[in-house]
Amino acid sequence: MSARYGIYYTPPPDHPLWHAGCEWLGRDPSVPAVTPPARVGVNEPWRYGFHATLKPPMRLIDGRDEANLRTALSDLAKRTPRFEMPPLSVQPLGDFIALRPVHPLQPDHPLRRLADACVTELDALRAPPSAEEQQRRQALVLSDGESDTLQRHGYPYVLEHWRFHMTLTDRHADVLLPAATEHFASALSQPLGCDALSLFVESAPGQPFRLVHRFALG
Repeated sequence: MSARYGIYYTPPPDHPLWHAGCEWLGRDPSVPAVTPPARVGVNEPWRYGFHATLKPPMRLIDGRDEANLRTALSDLAKRTPRFEMPPLSVQPLGDFIALRPVHPLQPDHPLRRLADACVTELDALRAPPSAEEQQRRQALVLSDGESDTLQRHGYPYVLEHWRFHMTLTDRHADVLLPAATEHFASALSQPLGCDALSLFVESAPGQPFRLVHRFALG
């Protein structure tokens, strides 16, 4: 099976939030993963790396390769001005813990517009989900709108169904909420911006995702 590519938001590499997130998960995704996480309850986010999803991981359609994706990402990034991120806090989200906006994002927020553009403008490069992925996603309890985005874009939680979050724990790890709140408090008190689109790659199924390039906005 071919590699999968995710288009993610990551904090600027010199921002305290980037360092706090990498420390929490036990790895910097821009370098090869060596050892599994020491912290109990972060195995899945450890594999994906510290990020927020803008376009979910995808394989590339036949006839397109990583160079084509990089060209499209570079073009999108150059057309997108940098902007300030909304304030974030540690919150429960379903049955896991994540960094989420303190206040709901408005439909015209530049972060929402960027996530929508990543989905719609890059979809021409996306291969259809594998049979296993399709079966797994169709087994989810979805609204009619989520089922529609699953059919059109290969994933249900995009566009109007997208929610910004930076996953911090596996499912059912509520016990980590106080520790996460304390760990991220200082970093979250600093102003935060969005200055790039980050390209992550999963080289083979089950392998840790790597941050391979940040495409500067503007």
